[in-house]
Amino acid sequence: QLKLVESGGGLVPAGGSLRLSCAASGRAVSNYAMGWFRQAPGKEREFVAAINWSGSTVAYAESVKGRFTVSRGTARNTVYLQMSSLKPEDAAVYYCATDPLAGWNVRESAEAYRDWGQGTQVTVSS
Repeated sequence: QLKLVESGGGLVPAGGSLRLSCAASGRAVSNYAMGWFRQAPGKEREFVAAINWSGSTVAYAESVKGRFTVSRGTARNTVYLQMSSLKPEDAAVYYCATDPLAGWNVRESAEAYRDWGQGTQVTVSS
């Protein structure tokens, strides 16, 4: 059974950086697109970034473009989200998820994603 575990969250001052990791176990995700989503208290879950199986296609929410970078590890079973120039509005629980059917593309709709991690908390102090 596939398990996704996010890590790397924490408390950071505005303008700081964090690197989130998402490690897959139980089944390989090297052929899946992977996405990052976030959910702040009282708000809906929103798309942050996604990367296709090979790493050749990435997508970002407008709110994080130029500040966040999504990547995959060498074996493609780990996905990273490098977050820089963090703002208080970036504070949320961040989730990674698999999209087994995206092919060479990436998708932004949460409904396309099948397996989800438990999330990691990111807090940004102003």
